[in-house]
Amino acid sequence: MPELPSPTWFVGCGNMGKSIIDGWRSAGIDLSQAVVIDPNAAPVEGVRTVGAFPDAGIPPKLVVLGFKPQSLEELAPQLKPWITSRTTMLSMLVGVEVASLKQRFPGAGAVVRVMPNLPVAIRRGVTALYSPDADDALKQQIGDLFAALGWAMWTVDEARLAAVGSVAAAGPAYTARFIRALAKAGEARGLSPEIASTIALETVLGTAWMAATNSETMDDIVKRVASPGGTTEAGLAVLDKALDDLVGETIEAAARRGSELADSARLS
Repeated sequence: MPELPSPTWFVGCGNMGKSIIDGWRSAGIDLSQAVVIDPNAAPVEGVRTVGAFPDAGIPPKLVVLGFKPQSLEELAPQLKPWITSRTTMLSMLVGVEVASLKQRFPGAGAVVRVMPNLPVAIRRGVTALYSPDADDALKQQIGDLFAALGWAMWTVDEARLAAVGSVAAAGPAYTARFIRALAKAGEARGLSPEIASTIALETVLGTAWMAATNSETMDDIVKRVASPGGTTEAGLAVLDKALDDLVGETIEAAARRGSELADSARLS
């Protein structure tokens, strides 16, 4: 069973931080040495929650940065005195590069960037990791912690970390929008909102599970469903005109925003 470094600090614990904690708890990982530091946070189940750094206890071995990137300038000076050469900085700050973190926390032992997505809460997540200075033992330790939450991979550079984040981290929101659109189309054909929503959700869930179970490609599934000259093929003729371009533009917009956040986090 993977073990959290002791102690582990969650500095900020929003939706993603809570999802990680939920997933680790479900995996049976011991959270007794973890503490959430957030003056505005509601208590997190099974984890001690405090409002200020001096209340957290001894300096941490692992710090999970889980606040908004725009809060880095405010929080970094408060956190810096608690960081030692034994501390690993694990950053979920979208767009904030390793170099920017090293400038603010020069005494840290290693900096790791992590891009998880919300399904880590149910241990079906996707997580990308990157670090230029973590040794093999640390990479194994951190990798094992996130492998307990689903599928985890180390990337070779920050560009690829951002690429995974643009698809996986934002993907649940885009998928949710598609499910809602599918349900609304069902409502337009006379189905009740409840029935349409259930059909859309179960269809997407079933398709993804079938593909994962049978190792089928998306093209394989399309061929099995769409008969030549049939109703599905007629619908695909409309969908295929716009879908690839639309999704590509969506991911590009998210990537641009990530670049903007990276620019704003760089020290001059």
